[in-house]
Amino acid sequence: MTYEVELKFPLTDAAGMQARLEALGAVRGAVQTQCDQYFAHPVRDFATTDEALRIRSIGEENRITYKGPVIDKATKTRHESELTFQSGAEGAAQLAQIWEQLGFRRVRKVQKSRQLFRLRWKERDLEICLDRVDGLGEFLEIETLADEAEKAVAQQTILSLAAELQLTTPEKRSYLEMLLESDIS
Repeated sequence: MTYEVELKFPLTDAAGMQARLEALGAVRGAVQTQCDQYFAHPVRDFATTDEALRIRSIGEENRITYKGPVIDKATKTRHESELTFQSGAEGAAQLAQIWEQLGFRRVRKVQKSRQLFRLRWKERDLEICLDRVDGLGEFLEIETLADEAEKAVAQQTILSLAAELQLTTPEKRSYLEMLLESDIS
């Protein structure tokens, strides 16, 4: 089983953080525009079980992602499965329609611009994302994938990099949760 291990932090100075990352040897990758469409299960409350099901569109590429419940609160560690499917807006629309016919309900879209970085830290490959999320602002995510045997090391590696970057206040809510809370207020 593969786990996604991540931490997310709000940022007030994304440009300064980018410079700090590059000083540590992070390699800048592509900038992506991502649109995530989240769905609610017809009989299970994902907000209660802390699961997520989404269609992610990155340009023409489409992915189905299922995120299982969080199993570690220090880092946001959980099982994640992802699968690519038919590309283009029509493919995403068709899958959404199928899910709705099966009883799933659209919850909300999350749109963001994501600057990707890669960094080798403490003998582990990390993906670091500087995100500008519509309606929320700027964030930094540190993440890696790990199997059961590597999970604890992955968690410590992410915590170590966060400490090096002087990031002390992780945001435990997902972008979806934050946006839904802002929709209510």
